[in-house]
This record gives sequence, structure tokens and C-alpha cells, in this order.
Amino acid sequence: MRRDVVGGKRGQGHRLQRAGRKVCRPKAECISDGQPDATLTGVGGLVAFGRFTRRYGIERELRRRFNDLKPGSGVVYPMAEQLRLLLDLAVVGEDRVLALEALAADRLFVHLAGGVIPSIDTMYRDLRRFDQPRLVSMEEMMATHGLSALPSSLRHVHVDLDTTVETLFGCQEGALPGPNPRYHGRNSYHPMLAVVAETGTCIGAELRPGDRSFGDADVPTVMRWIARLRGSLSPQTLVTARMDAAGDCTELLENLDDASVRFIVKLRWSEALLGHALVHECWNITNRDAFDHPTERVAVLPFARAEWSKRKVPFRVIALRSTERRSGQQLRIWDDPDESVQFYVTNDWLTPPEEIPFEYDGRAEIETVIRDLKHSLGLGKVPSESFDANHAMFLIKLLAHNLLRRFVTETAPRLAYWRTPWVRRALILRPGRLLRSGRQWTLRLPPPALRIE
Repeated sequence: MRRDVVGGKRGQGHRLQRAGRKVCRPKAECISDGQPDATLTGVGGLVAFGRFTRRYGIERELRRRFNDLKPGSGVVYPMAEQLRLLLDLAVVGEDRVLALEALAADRLFVHLAGGVIPSIDTMYRDLRRFDQPRLVSMEEMMATHGLSALPSSLRHVHVDLDTTVETLFGCQEGALPGPNPRYHGRNSYHPMLAVVAETGTCIGAELRPGDRSFGDADVPTVMRWIARLRGSLSPQTLVTARMDAAGDCTELLENLDDASVRFIVKLRWSEALLGHALVHECWNITNRDAFDHPTERVAVLPFARAEWSKRKVPFRVIALRSTERRSGQQLRIWDDPDESVQFYVTNDWLTPPEEIPFEYDGRAEIETVIRDLKHSLGLGKVPSESFDANHAMFLIKLLAHNLLRRFVTETAPRLAYWRTPWVRRALILRPGRLLRSGRQWTLRLPPPALRIE
């Protein structure tokens, strides 16, 4: 029970039933109002999070990278302080700059911001100060803290690549019609991300206009992310890249293979590919039902695209026939209406073919991470009409995600598998009272302490 971890009590239904008692809600009008207490806060966990960021020099790094965006002796709100404030804003679960108006009433949030919350107009102007070099710097900082979460003991790392759609309903710069499975023809952004499956942290991200789909132009960016990941790992660590059918790009596959990166990519079907599957006779049965009927069969197809012919070692194409798969495109080419087929391409010729689809299925975790980023950190919400400002906020939210995952792993490892809303409830959104006595600030949190060790 998660309530046990955060200090709550379990349900008492059986005990009350034996005692013949029923739950009765108290009358709200019987509870009197006390005196207002300006020392109360609802984000007591920001103190522990602030200690964590100070320990790893986040504030110092922000000053070094971005303070010169607002030069001059008359600056009241230095750029590093503004960015640190936006990190706190994302960590507490607010997805828009406008939420500063409400948090300006929280005693602890204001205190951690330096005693005063700037106007939202000032924050909007500061976000518009970002240019391309500073966006690159912010992306590098975000990725660095995503890579820092990787345990040194890992011997196999999966990096999952994916694109997503941020649907927009305004006239933002770069918001263009493009691939949008839900709102067809709606203006949107089309960001691309790389996530390490073992930690759930982001190690590469780029906000792109809505008319950009994945193609050859994105390969240098992906290879830069892969090189960044390889540079933070032991030379003996195996790196596997996984991507859906958007990654069925010869340029990407060849670059990954040349860089000695193992890959598993969903293959787009074509008439030639379907023909090979239909005439192929040697299928290995890997699963049967209770009636001993085959439910899953795997085969290695002698198929190669024309553009692969120049390679000394061909890619390996694996087909999976199944009557039980419900995810992905259901392509049916046999008489059995329940039997569908999916195709994969890899440069791994040693792993048994039936293990390749199973390993690829682990890529679904990036969908959960993206959903968590959108719903818990507001990744799809943009603050202004400026594309660079929106890109900056996009990267700040990803940095907050990486720092929060790292914070949880170090301070509450039992919660490392929890999603952001539950982590936030357990560690950040804690009520407390901020007091000052003897020229020292004290934060009082409610007992019992969280049982998270």
C-alpha cells in the first residue's frame, strides 16, 4: 500500500465491521475557523529538493551558463535565479508560468525565490532572451543530469528514441500542421526525445516545428546523443537503440551499425516484405495455447532493401506471427483472422530471434515516460508565441524531470519506480510551517516522517 510509505493508515473496514460500527462524516459546520497563519506552506518538500540541487551545484551551473543573458549592475532578477524558480515551478506540478501568481501566496515558495516573486511579464521576457547557443547549453545541462543517474554497474543500456506531438491552439511561432493522430491538420510542435529505459531519464531532446517528421536530417542529432551516452559509460557496456517504424531509415541504421551500436527497429511493411513472409516456410513455434495450437511463430526472413545491398554484413530481418498481440499495427495476411505479423530489423545476429520482439516491447516504456512528462510536467504547454522561449521552457521541464528522478533515486530509492504525480505527493507537496527564531529559519513538517528508507 502506498499510504504505508507516505505515513498514512490502512483501511479499518474489517475492524469496524467486527465492532458493528459505520463510518460517519463529521459536520463541516461544526468545525470552527481559527486565525489565519501566514507561516503555512504546501510545498515543504522543496527544502529537501533545494539541498539536493545545492549539493550538485545546479545553481552554480545555471549562473555560469546563463547569467550573462542579463548583464548589468541594475539587474534585480538574475537569469540563474529565474531559471531556478522555473525549476521549482515544474517540480511542484505547475505547467504554466501563470501559476506564479498563485504560488506568490505560499510562504516557503516565496522565501526560496529570494523573498519576492517576479511578475509573469518579467518571466516571459526572460524566456525570450534564449538564443540557439543557449538552447544548446540548456540541452547539454539537461542531458548531463540525465546521464548522471546511470549506475556505473550497468552492462547493458537501452536508449529509446521517439517523437511525439504537442498540439497547439494558438498562433505560436513554428506551430505548423503535420502528423497528428488525434487532431488532424491542427498546428503543433513535433519534439524528438531519447530516454534511457533503465533510469527513465532523458539524455537528448529537441523541440521541432510541427511539419517535421523523422528523417535523414535528424540522424546527426541522434548520433550526437548516442556518442554522449557512450562517453558516459564503460567501454564494455553494450548500448542498444530502439525505435518504432519512424526509425526505418537507412541512414540511421547504417550510422548506428558503423558506431557499433546494437539496434532493434520496427520495420515498415512493403509488398516485397509481405511476399517474403507469405512464401517463407520455416517458422519456429515459440508459444502454444492450452489446446496445443501455435499462438506465436518467429522467422528470420532472407529480405534486404535495395539500399542495404552495399553492406558487407546484411541486416537481420525478423518476422513475428502472433494471435495474441494487441499493440501496434495489426497486419493480417494469412487465413486466420486473429493472426497478425510484425517485422523488426536489427544488426544482432547472435540473439535468438524469438527474443528480439520481446526486447523491443520494452520500448513501450518511453510512451509511459512521455505521457508522464505531458500530464505531470506539462511538456505540451507552451508559455509564449516565441519558438525559442517555448524551446527553453521545454528543456527546463525535462531538466526538472531528470533532477526529480535523480533526487528520488538518492533520497527515497523505494519510490524510484513511482510516476511523477505520486513522487510529488510523497516528497514535494508536503504541508509545513516556516518559522524564524533566533535569526534562523526553521521548517516544521507534520509527523510521522515519511517511511521511505
